[in-house]
Amino acid sequence: MSDHLEIAILAAGIGSRMRSNKAKVLQTLAGKPLLGYLLDAVDQLDPAAVHVVIGQDAENVKTTFAHLEHINWVHQAERLGTGHAMQQVFPHLKGTGRVLVLLGDCPLIQPETIRGLVNQDADLSVLTVDMDNPFNYGRIIRQGEQIRRIVEEKDTDAAQKQIKEINTGVMAADVRSLGTWLSQLTNDNAQAEYLLTDIVEHANAGGKKVSGWKVKDPVEVTGINTFAQLAALERALQSKQTEELMLSGVQVMDPARLDIRGKVTAGKGVRLDVNVILEGDVTLGDDVDIGPNCIIKDSIIERGALIRANSVIEEASVGPGAIIGPFARLRPGAELAEDVHIGNFVEVKKSRLGKGSKANHLAYIGDATIGEGVNYGAGAITCNYDGANKHQTVIEDDAFIGTNVSLVAPVTVGAGATVGAGSAVSKDVGPNELAVARGKQVAIKNWKRPRKGDK
Repeated sequence: MSDHLEIAILAAGIGSRMRSNKAKVLQTLAGKPLLGYLLDAVDQLDPAAVHVVIGQDAENVKTTFAHLEHINWVHQAERLGTGHAMQQVFPHLKGTGRVLVLLGDCPLIQPETIRGLVNQDADLSVLTVDMDNPFNYGRIIRQGEQIRRIVEEKDTDAAQKQIKEINTGVMAADVRSLGTWLSQLTNDNAQAEYLLTDIVEHANAGGKKVSGWKVKDPVEVTGINTFAQLAALERALQSKQTEELMLSGVQVMDPARLDIRGKVTAGKGVRLDVNVILEGDVTLGDDVDIGPNCIIKDSIIERGALIRANSVIEEASVGPGAIIGPFARLRPGAELAEDVHIGNFVEVKKSRLGKGSKANHLAYIGDATIGEGVNYGAGAITCNYDGANKHQTVIEDDAFIGTNVSLVAPVTVGAGATVGAGSAVSKDVGPNELAVARGKQVAIKNWKRPRKGDK
């Protein structure tokens, strides 16, 4: 690879066919902005500089990637074509080495492909691909190994229409030569734009070597102009990721109904039912079983855990052998130890539950530390918010919390204590104590229920 490599990503496209106010490069593929894929790929090349051309929704693009301080943002006020975009970048280049030109709406190009293109011994290298149906793509016209021209579909003759090798729009060029070619561009074409592909003819006219580097997988160079194309690429990417999971030993019940929107690390014997969504950084231990319609985001599910249908887990950790759901929700900060049970319509937030503790029905646990072997009854809640601040609830080992109990934090229930059903507990309960805090039952005989029309 060249000792001095700079990257130019053309990301100012309007995406008019998407009919969206959002910049095209901020549209998401598997939960990640299109531009994010390219920035991750080029980061592996250790380039001397990364220049990103932006236009529509420029401030949002910069804000989205504000954590990447090394990016040089180049604003293209008037979008007059790919050649015009590179003319905006050129003054920022160092004047030596090579520059790699990538397209912001072509997100899945791999670092290995880029290295092959950049390392070619040529003044200008063009990334190409063979397509069974090349309609509407620019054809590569060769003379031996030399690429002579790129002919757009509307300009092809009958013989050229049969050519299956097409232009991807990705190029690598000698910086000094590129400056000369860019200065020769005109907008004398049907689009009235300055087209970067025209530099191929200028390079040939100057006696320069123009070569092609062919990518094997068309998915790498699939561009996005419509939501239909985005959805198709999503399916292609999901299919590839799912296949990799299955080859590693994960049982996927229906590959067409699994969505991976991030990085998944899975052990042996993992089973994923239909309509599961895995987002962010997800780790699944050996023998984890995920039921249908579950969403798991940025979480760790340890060995042998069972996640039943329709459960949502976000930024949480689930211990070995735990059982979650159905219809359970683990919010950020939920930490469940071994063999914990969280049942239907139970919500846990920013709380730790010890080994073997159970909350099986219709309950809320927030900002709490719960020991081992605790039984947390149906309808019980921690009242952790006073309208201004959050407060902690502590429930020690082997405590029993009855049905419909309200624990008004801050409060501690001691080890082995019992809280009777329907209690509103606002004072600490000592170890092995029974706490009952509810109004006295009153019976009124011959009570007549109000009826409509009564005044």
